[in-house]
Amino acid sequence: MSEFDLIVRGGTVVDGTGEAARTADVAVRDGVVAEVGRVSGSATREVDADGAVVAPGFVDVHTHYDGQATWDSYLQPSSWHGVTTVVMGNCGVGFAPVVPEDHDRLIELMEGVEDIPGVALAEGLSWAWRSFPEYLDALEERAHDMDFAAQVPHAALRVRSMGERAAAHTLATDEEISMMATLAVEAIEAGAVGFSTSRTLNHKSISGELTPSYAAGRDELRAIAAAIGRTGKGVLQLVTDWDDESIETDFDLIRSMVEASGRPMSFSLAQSLSAPDRFRSALRFLEEANGQGHRLRGQVAARGIGLLMGLECTLNPFKANPAYQRISHLPVAEQARLMAEPALRREILEHGIIKAPHLIGGGFLDRVEVMFELTDPPSYEPDPEDTIARRAARAGVPVAELIYDVLVSDGGRGMFYQPFTNYVDGSLDGALELLSHDFTIPGLSDGGAHVGTICDASFSTTLLQHWVRDRERGRLPLEFVVQRQARATAEAVGFLDRGLLVPGYKADLNVIDLEGLRLHKPEIHHDLPAGGRRLLQRADGYRHTFVSGVETYVDGEATGELPGRLVRGGQADPRR
Repeated sequence: MSEFDLIVRGGTVVDGTGEAARTADVAVRDGVVAEVGRVSGSATREVDADGAVVAPGFVDVHTHYDGQATWDSYLQPSSWHGVTTVVMGNCGVGFAPVVPEDHDRLIELMEGVEDIPGVALAEGLSWAWRSFPEYLDALEERAHDMDFAAQVPHAALRVRSMGERAAAHTLATDEEISMMATLAVEAIEAGAVGFSTSRTLNHKSISGELTPSYAAGRDELRAIAAAIGRTGKGVLQLVTDWDDESIETDFDLIRSMVEASGRPMSFSLAQSLSAPDRFRSALRFLEEANGQGHRLRGQVAARGIGLLMGLECTLNPFKANPAYQRISHLPVAEQARLMAEPALRREILEHGIIKAPHLIGGGFLDRVEVMFELTDPPSYEPDPEDTIARRAARAGVPVAELIYDVLVSDGGRGMFYQPFTNYVDGSLDGALELLSHDFTIPGLSDGGAHVGTICDASFSTTLLQHWVRDRERGRLPLEFVVQRQARATAEAVGFLDRGLLVPGYKADLNVIDLEGLRLHKPEIHHDLPAGGRRLLQRADGYRHTFVSGVETYVDGEATGELPGRLVRGGQADPRR
């Protein structure tokens, strides 16, 4: 009989503690790390990791697989990027609790806020639940390629408790607040890992309504937070605009929620292109709050959060152009063929680029000064000289003509990348400052969402490829990046049983060819229910990924093993 189930031998072990990398073996027994060092015993399976980095599985705390997890065992694209645990239900949107008459409202909200096709949700969701505990039970019926956890979303709580009044952004009554608090506690006690809410103008339903949680009163949020606090469980998550008019109000609200609950909390944070210094006020607030004993973290992005635009995508610069709209319903290849005809080209260019403010990102269609052709491999810190505006000026052609030519290239598969956060003055230095701060964690990947506009589930790969290996200035140490993306994220949501390659901890791990790591250009696939389309992005370099000691991916391909499970609530530290 072998002593271990698995031994990964001779790799450069980066164990998630932040300590220096070392050459070592990692032995696994019964889904748990058993030994790290020079392991002399035998195993049922041995993996040669010579020349590779051996790291804990990554924990992504900001995803939106709320629908996909009910119909799909493979939480791709996240699982292609070394991620072994995800948290969904962010930004206050999700599908429980719910009554049947509100199904369409929650679908329309998710479609608008997270750009997930409504037809895919309508066909894919079974709605075999009403309460949040029933939703968790439904999730648990399917095995997955990674572990996952759910937060209870504020918008669903509001709609369930207030009906039509939730979307009208009226203040909740005391009775309605009590119902929301009761439902939130029910969810936490059943295994929801936390509660999430949104206060951003960017979050609208497909019909243009602001998310129901946008104007929720302070008393409402404080009461929900306090009720969760009394359980002694759960975390809180918030997204807001951080504009000059509301930033102090936002700070006051966050302070109120953490004081009322005593629970850990995180909020989304990025560098705005229009107000590039504002994020530092939030960093100072983090320092102050944590200095007072609160457990508060900023969730930050590994690169610029950016729109992807093309004929295949939700957005393209001619989306609202009436001449283009006549053919927009056709297959992309047919669109490209027709757009190559001189008469249609001339007509579309005469109308030019028209903003579409009713769509998320639609107000940015003409921001050519931060628009780049998406290359393969993609560049996420592109040279400012490569903007569409500067390229057109050098070529002596109108900007719209250059955009047109890129769109119809490659049979209509040409794409643009337009970062709308973190990329200031042609640099990601702001992102570096955010990533390096003591009280931030990597987040905001939105895995499973924005399937036609954003493809950021590859953030974990960007951290390794760009920030550890390739960036010419201001790199990050490998040990720091692994600690932040594995252990710090796990701790932030109360998963104290993972994120470390240390005896006793869950055996989620990656074997990574760091030198061979390479992101590919995102591509459109029509593999959602009802043929819905989504952006997917692969990467080379992940030799092996294991969840609870079971190999789930080898060289980027699924093994068919599905050891992933629903994580109900926080998990205790096995060594305490």
